[in-house]
Amino acid sequence: MRRAARALPVMAAAGTGSGAGPKRPRPGPAPRIGTHDGTFHCDEVLACCLLRLLPRYRDAEVVRTRDPERLAECDVVVDVGGEYDPERHRYDHHQRSFALSMHSLQPSKPWTTKLSSAGLVYCHFGAQILANLLGQPEDGPVVTALYDKLYENFVEEIDAVDNGVAQTDGEPRYALTTHLSARVGRLNPRWNDPEQDTEEGFRRALELVGGEFLDRLDYYHRAWLPARALVEEAIRRRFEVDASGAVLELPQGGCPWKEHVFSLEKELALPTPLQLVLFPDRSGQWRVQSVPVGPNTFQSRLPLPEPWRGVREEELSQLAAIPGCVFVHASGFIGGHRTRDGALQMARRTLALRHEAGEQSK
Repeated sequence: MRRAARALPVMAAAGTGSGAGPKRPRPGPAPRIGTHDGTFHCDEVLACCLLRLLPRYRDAEVVRTRDPERLAECDVVVDVGGEYDPERHRYDHHQRSFALSMHSLQPSKPWTTKLSSAGLVYCHFGAQILANLLGQPEDGPVVTALYDKLYENFVEEIDAVDNGVAQTDGEPRYALTTHLSARVGRLNPRWNDPEQDTEEGFRRALELVGGEFLDRLDYYHRAWLPARALVEEAIRRRFEVDASGAVLELPQGGCPWKEHVFSLEKELALPTPLQLVLFPDRSGQWRVQSVPVGPNTFQSRLPLPEPWRGVREEELSQLAAIPGCVFVHASGFIGGHRTRDGALQMARRTLALRHEAGEQSK
Protein backbone atom coordinates (compact mmCIF):
# COMPACT_ATOMS: atom_id res chain seq x y z
CA MET A 1 0.00 0.00 0.00
CA ARG A 2 2.86 2.38 0.79
CA ARG A 3 4.26 2.34 -2.74
CA ALA A 4 0.80 2.50 -4.24
CA ALA A 5 -0.14 5.38 -1.96
CA ARG A 6 2.92 7.35 -2.96
CA ALA A 7 2.25 6.66 -6.62
CA LEU A 8 -1.41 7.67 -6.54
CA PRO A 9 -0.91 11.39 -7.22
CA VAL A 10 1.63 10.72 -9.96
CA MET A 11 -0.55 8.11 -11.63
CA ALA A 12 -3.55 10.41 -11.56
CA ALA A 13 -1.55 13.25 -13.05
CA ALA A 14 -0.08 11.03 -15.77
CA GLY A 15 -3.41 9.75 -17.07
CA THR A 16 -3.57 12.16 -20.02
CA GLY A 17 -4.20 9.62 -22.76
CA SER A 18 -2.54 9.33 -26.16
CA GLY A 19 -3.32 9.07 -29.84
CA ALA A 20 -6.24 10.72 -31.61
CA GLY A 21 -8.93 12.58 -29.73
CA PRO A 22 -9.82 16.05 -28.56
CA LYS A 23 -7.08 18.06 -26.99
CA ARG A 24 -7.41 18.51 -23.27
CA PRO A 25 -7.49 22.08 -21.98
CA ARG A 26 -4.20 23.41 -20.71
CA PRO A 27 -4.15 23.15 -16.92
CA GLY A 28 -4.20 26.34 -14.90
CA PRO A 29 -1.48 27.41 -12.51
CA ALA A 30 -0.56 24.95 -9.79
CA PRO A 31 -2.23 25.59 -6.43
CA ARG A 32 -0.08 27.14 -3.72
CA ILE A 33 0.28 26.12 -0.09
CA GLY A 34 1.57 28.93 2.09
CA THR A 35 3.58 28.49 5.28
CA HIS A 36 6.19 30.52 7.13
CA ASP A 37 9.82 30.76 6.14
CA GLY A 38 12.81 30.48 8.47
CA THR A 39 13.11 27.68 11.02
CA PHE A 40 10.64 24.92 10.21
CA HIS A 41 8.87 22.49 12.54
CA CYS A 42 7.23 19.12 12.19
CA ASP A 43 3.65 20.42 12.34
CA GLU A 44 3.72 22.61 9.22
CA VAL A 45 5.82 20.01 7.41
CA LEU A 46 3.18 17.35 8.10
CA ALA A 47 0.39 19.79 7.20
CA CYS A 48 1.99 20.37 3.79
CA CYS A 49 2.56 16.63 3.28
CA LEU A 50 -1.06 15.83 4.09
CA LEU A 51 -2.41 18.48 1.76
CA ARG A 52 -0.27 17.19 -1.09
CA LEU A 53 -1.89 13.76 -0.66
CA LEU A 54 -5.18 15.31 -1.79
CA PRO A 55 -5.74 15.24 -5.57
CA ARG A 56 -6.39 18.98 -5.76
CA TYR A 57 -3.09 19.82 -4.03
CA ARG A 58 -0.88 17.02 -5.33
CA ASP A 59 1.10 19.39 -7.59
CA ALA A 60 0.96 22.32 -5.18
CA GLU A 61 3.90 24.67 -4.77
CA VAL A 62 4.85 25.32 -1.13
CA VAL A 63 5.40 29.06 -0.69
CA ARG A 64 7.44 29.80 2.43
CA THR A 65 7.00 33.43 3.48
CA ARG A 66 5.60 35.71 6.14
CA ASP A 67 4.62 38.39 3.63
CA PRO A 68 0.83 38.90 4.01
CA GLU A 69 0.45 39.83 0.36
CA ARG A 70 2.10 36.64 -0.85
CA LEU A 71 0.15 34.54 1.65
CA ALA A 72 -3.10 36.12 0.45
CA GLU A 73 -2.38 34.72 -3.01
CA CYS A 74 -2.10 31.14 -1.68
CA ASP A 75 -4.95 28.65 -1.96
CA VAL A 76 -4.34 27.34 1.54
CA VAL A 77 -2.17 28.68 4.38
CA VAL A 78 -0.86 26.67 7.33
CA ASP A 79 0.95 27.65 10.53
CA VAL A 80 1.20 31.33 9.71
CA GLY A 81 -1.08 34.32 9.23
CA GLY A 82 -2.73 34.42 12.63
CA GLU A 83 -6.13 33.09 11.63
CA TYR A 84 -8.15 29.91 11.62
CA ASP A 85 -10.85 30.05 8.96
CA PRO A 86 -11.54 26.68 7.32
CA GLU A 87 -13.92 28.21 4.77
CA ARG A 88 -10.98 30.21 3.43
CA HIS A 89 -8.49 27.40 4.12
CA ARG A 90 -6.50 29.27 6.74
CA TYR A 91 -5.07 26.96 9.40
CA ASP A 92 -2.93 28.76 11.96
CA HIS A 93 -2.91 27.99 15.69
CA HIS A 94 -0.62 30.69 17.09
CA GLN A 95 -3.25 33.36 17.75
CA ARG A 96 -3.96 34.12 21.42
CA SER A 97 -7.62 33.14 21.13
CA PHE A 98 -6.92 29.69 19.67
CA ALA A 99 -7.59 26.74 21.99
CA LEU A 100 -9.20 24.16 19.71
CA SER A 101 -8.75 20.41 20.00
CA MET A 102 -9.98 17.44 18.04
CA HIS A 103 -12.74 17.03 20.65
CA SER A 104 -13.92 20.62 20.37
CA LEU A 105 -14.14 20.41 16.56
CA GLN A 106 -15.49 16.83 16.51
CA PRO A 107 -17.26 16.18 19.84
CA SER A 108 -17.39 12.42 19.19
CA LYS A 109 -13.59 12.28 19.41
CA PRO A 110 -11.96 12.08 22.86
CA TRP A 111 -8.67 13.95 22.29
CA THR A 112 -8.31 17.30 24.04
CA THR A 113 -4.72 18.19 23.05
CA LYS A 114 -4.51 21.64 21.50
CA LEU A 115 -4.19 21.33 17.74
CA SER A 116 -1.25 22.53 15.70
CA SER A 117 -1.42 23.21 11.97
CA ALA A 118 -0.90 19.47 11.41
CA GLY A 119 -3.87 18.55 13.59
CA LEU A 120 -6.06 21.20 11.96
CA VAL A 121 -5.34 19.90 8.47
CA TYR A 122 -5.80 16.31 9.61
CA CYS A 123 -9.08 17.18 11.35
CA HIS A 124 -10.52 18.72 8.19
CA PHE A 125 -8.95 16.54 5.49
CA GLY A 126 -7.72 13.33 7.16
CA ALA A 127 -10.71 11.19 6.26
CA GLN A 128 -10.57 12.38 2.62
CA ILE A 129 -6.87 11.62 2.46
CA LEU A 130 -7.25 8.09 3.83
CA ALA A 131 -10.26 7.35 1.60
CA ASN A 132 -8.28 8.50 -1.45
CA LEU A 133 -5.16 6.50 -0.57
CA LEU A 134 -6.99 3.31 0.38
CA GLY A 135 -9.83 3.38 -2.12
CA GLN A 136 -12.33 3.09 0.74
CA PRO A 137 -15.51 5.04 1.52
CA GLU A 138 -14.78 8.13 3.56
CA ASP A 139 -17.43 7.20 6.14
CA GLY A 140 -16.68 3.44 6.10
CA PRO A 141 -15.34 1.43 9.05
CA VAL A 142 -11.80 1.07 7.66
CA VAL A 143 -11.26 4.81 7.21
CA THR A 144 -12.96 5.59 10.53
CA ALA A 145 -10.74 3.16 12.46
CA LEU A 146 -7.53 4.28 10.76
CA TYR A 147 -8.41 7.98 11.08
CA ASP A 148 -8.67 7.62 14.86
CA LYS A 149 -5.60 5.40 15.13
CA LEU A 150 -3.38 7.73 13.12
CA TYR A 151 -4.44 10.77 15.10
CA GLU A 152 -3.88 9.10 18.46
CA ASN A 153 -0.59 7.47 17.51
CA PHE A 154 0.96 9.89 15.03
CA VAL A 155 -0.60 13.35 14.67
CA GLU A 156 -1.47 14.07 18.32
CA GLU A 157 2.17 13.75 19.35
CA ILE A 158 3.15 16.38 16.80
CA ASP A 159 0.34 18.66 18.01
CA ALA A 160 1.49 18.29 21.61
CA VAL A 161 5.19 18.83 20.91
CA ASP A 162 4.56 21.94 18.84
CA ASN A 163 2.22 23.43 21.46
CA GLY A 164 4.53 22.58 24.37
CA VAL A 165 2.15 20.10 26.01
CA ALA A 166 4.08 17.90 28.45
CA GLN A 167 3.65 14.16 28.07
CA THR A 168 3.64 13.56 31.83
CA ASP A 169 3.30 15.51 35.06
CA GLY A 170 6.55 16.07 36.92
CA GLU A 171 10.07 15.38 35.77
CA PRO A 172 10.46 12.64 33.14
CA ARG A 173 12.77 9.78 34.04
CA TYR A 174 14.67 10.03 30.76
CA ALA A 175 14.88 12.24 27.69
CA LEU A 176 13.11 11.50 24.41
CA THR A 177 15.26 12.97 21.64
CA THR A 178 14.71 10.70 18.62
CA HIS A 179 11.01 11.33 17.95
CA LEU A 180 9.85 12.70 14.59
CA SER A 181 9.59 16.33 15.70
CA ALA A 182 13.16 16.22 17.02
CA ARG A 183 14.48 14.67 13.81
CA VAL A 184 12.74 17.33 11.73
CA GLY A 185 14.19 20.03 13.96
CA ARG A 186 17.70 18.74 13.34
CA LEU A 187 17.26 19.25 9.60
CA ASN A 188 17.37 23.02 10.19
CA PRO A 189 20.77 24.71 9.86
CA ARG A 190 22.82 24.66 13.05
CA TRP A 191 23.03 27.98 14.83
CA ASN A 192 26.69 28.41 13.86
CA ASP A 193 26.53 27.18 10.26
CA PRO A 194 27.77 29.86 7.84
CA GLU A 195 24.87 29.04 5.50
CA GLN A 196 21.45 29.57 7.11
CA ASP A 197 19.25 28.72 4.11
CA THR A 198 16.41 26.45 5.27
CA GLU A 199 14.96 25.48 1.88
CA GLU A 200 16.99 22.29 1.35
CA GLY A 201 16.30 21.15 4.90
CA PHE A 202 12.60 21.80 4.46
CA ARG A 203 12.54 19.65 1.32
CA ARG A 204 14.28 16.85 3.20
CA ALA A 205 11.78 17.23 6.04
CA LEU A 206 8.88 16.85 3.59
CA GLU A 207 10.35 13.56 2.39
CA LEU A 208 11.02 12.33 5.94
CA VAL A 209 7.60 13.19 7.38
CA GLY A 210 5.65 12.11 4.31
CA GLY A 211 7.43 8.77 4.26
CA GLU A 212 6.81 8.17 7.96
CA PHE A 213 3.12 9.00 7.64
CA LEU A 214 2.70 6.57 4.74
CA ASP A 215 4.73 3.90 6.54
CA ARG A 216 2.52 4.21 9.61
CA LEU A 217 -0.64 4.11 7.51
CA ASP A 218 0.65 1.02 5.73
CA TYR A 219 1.32 -0.75 9.04
CA TYR A 220 -2.02 0.12 10.57
CA HIS A 221 -3.89 -0.83 7.40
CA ARG A 222 -2.13 -4.12 6.64
CA ALA A 223 -1.11 -5.35 10.12
CA TRP A 224 -2.90 -3.52 12.94
CA LEU A 225 -6.40 -3.63 11.42
CA PRO A 226 -6.26 -7.35 10.47
CA ALA A 227 -5.02 -8.08 14.01
CA ARG A 228 -8.11 -6.39 15.42
CA ALA A 229 -10.35 -8.64 13.32
CA LEU A 230 -8.43 -11.71 14.50
CA VAL A 231 -8.72 -10.73 18.17
CA GLU A 232 -12.41 -9.92 17.84
CA GLU A 233 -13.10 -13.34 16.34
CA ALA A 234 -11.09 -14.99 19.12
CA ILE A 235 -13.10 -13.12 21.76
CA ARG A 236 -16.37 -14.28 20.23
CA ARG A 237 -15.10 -17.90 20.32
CA ARG A 238 -13.49 -17.79 23.76
CA PHE A 239 -15.99 -20.15 25.38
CA GLU A 240 -14.98 -22.81 22.85
CA VAL A 241 -11.47 -22.67 24.37
CA ASP A 242 -12.44 -22.80 28.04
CA ALA A 243 -15.78 -22.70 29.82
CA SER A 244 -14.60 -19.80 31.97
CA GLY A 245 -14.48 -17.46 28.97
CA ALA A 246 -11.29 -16.04 30.46
CA VAL A 247 -8.83 -17.62 28.00
CA LEU A 248 -8.29 -16.28 24.50
CA GLU A 249 -6.71 -18.39 21.77
CA LEU A 250 -5.02 -16.78 18.80
CA PRO A 251 -4.29 -19.11 15.87
CA GLN A 252 -1.21 -17.15 14.78
CA GLY A 253 1.78 -15.94 16.78
CA GLY A 254 3.14 -12.42 16.51
CA CYS A 255 -0.31 -10.84 16.36
CA PRO A 256 -0.33 -7.50 18.29
CA TRP A 257 -3.28 -8.33 20.55
CA LYS A 258 -2.98 -6.30 23.74
CA GLU A 259 -4.38 -2.97 22.57
CA HIS A 260 -7.23 -4.71 20.78
CA VAL A 261 -8.14 -6.72 23.87
CA PHE A 262 -8.53 -3.55 25.93
CA SER A 263 -10.60 -1.70 23.34
CA LEU A 264 -12.79 -4.67 22.41
CA GLU A 265 -13.52 -5.52 26.04
CA LYS A 266 -15.12 -2.08 26.28
CA GLU A 267 -16.79 -2.07 22.86
CA LEU A 268 -18.27 -5.54 23.31
CA ALA A 269 -19.11 -4.87 26.98
CA LEU A 270 -17.59 -8.14 28.20
CA PRO A 271 -19.04 -9.02 31.62
CA THR A 272 -15.67 -10.26 32.94
CA PRO A 273 -12.18 -9.29 31.80
CA LEU A 274 -9.98 -11.69 29.85
CA GLN A 275 -7.10 -13.18 31.82
CA LEU A 276 -4.84 -15.34 29.63
CA VAL A 277 -3.94 -15.62 25.95
CA LEU A 278 -2.70 -18.71 24.09
CA PHE A 279 -0.76 -18.50 20.82
CA PRO A 280 1.88 -20.48 18.89
CA ASP A 281 5.45 -19.23 18.64
CA ARG A 282 7.66 -19.36 15.56
CA SER A 283 9.10 -22.75 16.51
CA GLY A 284 5.66 -24.38 16.64
CA GLN A 285 5.54 -24.49 20.43
CA TRP A 286 2.84 -22.64 22.37
CA ARG A 287 2.81 -19.73 24.79
CA VAL A 288 0.39 -18.77 27.56
CA GLN A 289 0.58 -15.10 28.46
CA SER A 290 -1.27 -13.02 31.02
CA VAL A 291 -3.25 -9.99 29.88
CA PRO A 292 -1.64 -6.85 31.37
CA VAL A 293 -3.56 -4.70 33.83
CA GLY A 294 -3.39 -1.80 31.36
CA PRO A 295 -1.87 -0.79 28.03
CA ASN A 296 1.21 0.88 29.54
CA THR A 297 2.12 -1.42 32.40
CA PHE A 298 4.02 -4.66 32.88
CA GLN A 299 1.73 -5.71 35.74
CA SER A 300 -0.32 -8.81 34.89
CA ARG A 301 -3.99 -9.43 35.59
CA LEU A 302 -3.26 -13.06 36.39
CA PRO A 303 0.42 -14.03 36.43
CA LEU A 304 1.29 -17.70 36.24
CA PRO A 305 1.63 -19.37 39.67
CA GLU A 306 4.50 -18.14 41.82
CA PRO A 307 6.11 -21.59 42.36
CA TRP A 308 6.44 -22.01 38.57
CA ARG A 309 8.27 -18.74 37.96
CA GLY A 310 11.83 -19.00 36.75
CA VAL A 311 11.60 -22.79 36.48
CA ARG A 312 12.18 -24.71 33.22
CA GLU A 313 11.71 -27.98 31.36
CA GLU A 314 11.46 -31.22 33.39
CA GLU A 315 11.55 -29.51 36.78
CA LEU A 316 8.66 -27.28 35.74
CA SER A 317 6.72 -30.20 34.27
CA GLN A 318 6.95 -32.09 37.55
CA LEU A 319 6.10 -29.05 39.63
CA ALA A 320 3.03 -28.19 37.55
CA ALA A 321 2.09 -31.86 36.99
CA ILE A 322 1.84 -31.06 33.27
CA PRO A 323 4.30 -32.97 31.04
CA GLY A 324 6.00 -30.98 28.27
CA CYS A 325 6.38 -27.60 29.98
CA VAL A 326 9.18 -25.44 28.59
CA PHE A 327 9.50 -22.39 30.88
CA VAL A 328 7.79 -19.74 32.96
CA HIS A 329 9.26 -16.24 33.07
CA ALA A 330 10.58 -15.06 36.43
CA SER A 331 7.83 -12.44 36.63
CA GLY A 332 5.12 -14.95 35.70
CA PHE A 333 3.76 -12.92 32.80
CA ILE A 334 4.38 -15.67 30.21
CA GLY A 335 5.13 -19.37 29.96
CA GLY A 336 5.70 -21.95 27.26
CA HIS A 337 4.70 -25.51 26.45
CA ARG A 338 5.51 -27.86 23.60
CA THR A 339 1.84 -28.27 22.60
CA ARG A 340 -1.37 -26.29 22.41
CA ASP A 341 -3.16 -28.65 24.79
CA GLY A 342 -0.35 -28.39 27.30
CA ALA A 343 -0.42 -24.58 27.21
CA LEU A 344 -4.18 -24.73 27.75
CA GLN A 345 -3.61 -26.99 30.76
CA MET A 346 -1.20 -24.41 32.17
CA ALA A 347 -3.84 -21.71 31.71
CA ARG A 348 -6.57 -23.81 33.31
CA ARG A 349 -4.36 -24.74 36.24
CA THR A 350 -3.53 -21.04 36.77
CA LEU A 351 -7.25 -20.18 36.83
CA ALA A 352 -7.96 -23.06 39.21
CA LEU A 353 -5.24 -22.03 41.64
CA ARG A 354 -6.57 -18.49 41.74
CA HIS A 355 -10.08 -19.82 42.42
CA GLU A 356 -8.73 -21.99 45.23
CA ALA A 357 -6.86 -19.06 46.75
CA GLY A 358 -10.02 -16.97 46.57
CA GLU A 359 -12.06 -19.65 48.33
CA GLN A 360 -9.48 -20.00 51.09
CA SER A 361 -9.48 -16.25 51.73
CA LYS A 362 -13.23 -16.15 52.35
